[in-house]
Amino acid sequence: MKFSLKLLLWSIIVMAAAFGFSGFYLVNYVFETSLAREVGQALDENSILRFAFETAALNVPAKYDMLQDGSIEQIAVNLETSGQNTGRMLRISDERQSVLYASDGFEASEEQLAQTDELTKTYRIIQVGEKYYIHTGSIVKALDRALYLETLRDISEVFYERALGFGVYRRVTILMLALGTLVMHLIASWLTKPIRLLTKATKQMAAGDYAYRAKKVGSDELGQLTLDFNKMAEALEENVGKLEEELQAREDFVGAFAHELKTPLTSIIGYADMLRSRKLDEEKSILSANYIYTEGKRLESMSIRLLDIMVARHGTPEFQNVPVENLFLYLKDMFQTNEEMHFVYRYDPGNVMVEGGLIITVLINLLDNACKASEPGSTVEIGGTVQEEGYRFMVKDHGVGIAPQEVKKITKAFYMVDKSRSRSRNGAGLGLALCAEILAIHESRLEIDSTLGEGTCMSFLIHAGRKEDGDEKNSD
Repeated sequence: MKFSLKLLLWSIIVMAAAFGFSGFYLVNYVFETSLAREVGQALDENSILRFAFETAALNVPAKYDMLQDGSIEQIAVNLETSGQNTGRMLRISDERQSVLYASDGFEASEEQLAQTDELTKTYRIIQVGEKYYIHTGSIVKALDRALYLETLRDISEVFYERALGFGVYRRVTILMLALGTLVMHLIASWLTKPIRLLTKATKQMAAGDYAYRAKKVGSDELGQLTLDFNKMAEALEENVGKLEEELQAREDFVGAFAHELKTPLTSIIGYADMLRSRKLDEEKSILSANYIYTEGKRLESMSIRLLDIMVARHGTPEFQNVPVENLFLYLKDMFQTNEEMHFVYRYDPGNVMVEGGLIITVLINLLDNACKASEPGSTVEIGGTVQEEGYRFMVKDHGVGIAPQEVKKITKAFYMVDKSRSRSRNGAGLGLALCAEILAIHESRLEIDSTLGEGTCMSFLIHAGRKEDGDEKNSD
């Protein structure tokens, strides 16, 4: 069952119960009030009749020592006749509870007389046919006689009004429930509209439409739930996009890796087959062997770079406080044999909290790429500056530069801007991918500023405030 129908059903049940109990209480309260008034009037009437009977008995000629039955009957007739317009009925019994006089239609039983004494007036409500009466009883003292005086007062109108009240209230309740059902249906539909919109949004997202968003229709808790749902949908869409990008990157990586393997393997197999299938002169043999050696070295370099990327992703680096001068001196020693390029070193002294070997790998790769992008005799600048956020390393060349649309792609594995130029220098497009992985470990990233035909500046910032591994463990 839908939530709106449940809300509507329970609302109708609550309204029906509320109307039922309140109507019963109201009608019954009016009935009890009217009935109490009638009882009071009946008892008062009984008292008046008793007083009138006693007064009339005193006026009877005293021929006898006690009041005679005939006189009692005559007094009773006079009392009944005097109240004929009130619907009064009475009955008088003697000391032995034998009826001396009874009005026509007086059908009450004599059980009540057993509970009546000189100090107590009794009453009860009885039903005779379709009518209701208040039956009262009391003892009358008249000339040394104790007589029982009973009256019947017709109160059928009170019961009729109660039945009429219940009938009217039932009709009003049914009408109010019908109107309430219509109103509650509209209210339930309005209240559950955000839920329906959220349900539609979940179905759309389940069908693959992650860009679909639920419409906010209020500022209450359901409105806030809609906002939270949309935020969750945005996060889900972003994560799905990242997963798709990662999946596409893996597919591109596998394709590029297969392509990069195919080219050197084809050369190696072709020249190896030439060497084994025919007899070549010494020059061609050396040339073939050189091709095999060159392509083999390229495969070796590519496998080492791939291994370094895996280590950078899954290894646990050990950060140490390293003087930057040691890093730049290592680079000088590393590239001093390269006489084709002119290297310029400018750096501020200081210390950085890094994994020294990994940062050296980043700087070597950046210098190697700068050399590949530059013509022989060009200047390559290597520097470092102290900044407020930390220490920034920089490698700048004056080579071919990189197009703006290529800048975001060059850190992907096997991506090469100029493939022919890179392969001619044993490049596989893995150096900058390795740099990106290492810098991610150091909570940094590679920043590239390049202009076609003018050169490229690559830099990264090592943030200040990093603690050594030992300090981190001790602080725990």
